[in-house]
Formats: sequence, structure tokens, C-alpha cells
Amino acid sequence: MVQRVTYRRRLSYNTKSNKTQIFRAPGGQLRLKYVGKRGKHAKCGVSGVLIKATTATRPANRQRQHSAKRKISRAYGGVYSARSVKQRIIRAFLNEEENIVVRVLKAQAKTQGKAAKK
Repeated sequence: MVQRVTYRRRLSYNTKSNKTQIFRAPGGQLRLKYVGKRGKHAKCGVSGVLIKATTATRPANRQRQHSAKRKISRAYGGVYSARSVKQRIIRAFLNEEENIVVRVLKAQAKTQGKAAKK
């Protein structure tokens, strides 16, 4: 007859959070080992792309992880993907250029207005 195995914790239903594996303990008896859920990689907050070079972990384990494994050594590393960061930098640069052009045009209009009055 097959040896029976029972759950070791209180939850007695076969749910997603209560998955187990049977393993043979020393002495020959069968025991249950609880298997945690698989983790997912961090995703980019803008594009939703998986962020490379991060480990796939559960959220609680990710909080306990060393910061070097959670983040990537760049601006917004571990939060935004490389492409999103690049787009943000380009957008900020173009906005700054546009502001400079507007200031130059205003200054030129001011000097032309003074010249027309004389």
C-alpha cells in the first residue's frame, strides 16, 4: 500500500498558493515540500517591456533583495527600460532647445521693435 502524505500547514485545499512536492526524507518516509510561486521580471513603467538584467522574483522577496540585484546602474534603472530612458533624455533635450529658440525669437522681436520706433 502507498504511504499517505498530509499537508504540514493549516490550509488543506489544493490551491495555487498551496502547491507541494513529494520528496523522500532520510529513513525512507515520504514528506511534502512546499513550493513557492514563480516570480516575474520587473516591467517598464512606461512601455511595459520586461527590464533586462533583473531577476525574476516575488514582490516580497524583491524588497528583501540586495539593491544591486534590484536595480541597474543607470538613471531610472530597474524602473524604466533603456529605450524609455533614452526617449526621456531626448524629449528633455528637445524641450530645452525649443525654450531657447523661443527666448531668442522674443529677444529679436524686442530689438526689432526698438529699431522700428527710432
